[in-house]
Amino acid sequence: QVQLVESGGGLVQAGGSLRLSCAASGRTSSSYAMGWFRQAPGNEREFVAAITYNGGRLMYATSVKGRFTISRDNAKNTVYLQMNNLKPGDTAVYYCAARGLNIVTMEGPRYDYWGQGTQVTVSS
Repeated sequence: QVQLVESGGGLVQAGGSLRLSCAASGRTSSSYAMGWFRQAPGNEREFVAAITYNGGRLMYATSVKGRFTISRDNAKNTVYLQMNNLKPGDTAVYYCAARGLNIVTMEGPRYDYWGQGTQVTVSS
C-alpha cells in the first residue's frame, strides 16, 4: 500500500509563491510516476503536473507552465510542486497522486493512489 501525505497549502496573495510537498510511504513508492491535480469548488478535477521517477519526463498543464515546477527527492520519497506567480485562478484543493507505472500522464483515472488534498487559496 502507498500512502501519500501532503503539506504546504495555505493562503497567499496574488503574485506570491508556495511550495507543496507530498511524502510517499512504502518501500517502492519512489519508483512511481507522480503527479499533481487540483479541483476548485464546482469544477472538475484537472491535471497540473507530473514527473517520472528520475525526472527525465515532465508534463505541465498549459495554465501553469512557466509558473509551476514539479520535482522530487527520491531519497526522501517526496514530490514537490513549487508554485510561483500565483493567481486567484489557482485557488483549489491540490491533490498528489501516484501510479504504478513510471509513465507520466494527465489522465487522473490512470493514477492509483491519491493524497488527502491540501487547500491553496490565492487572494487578489
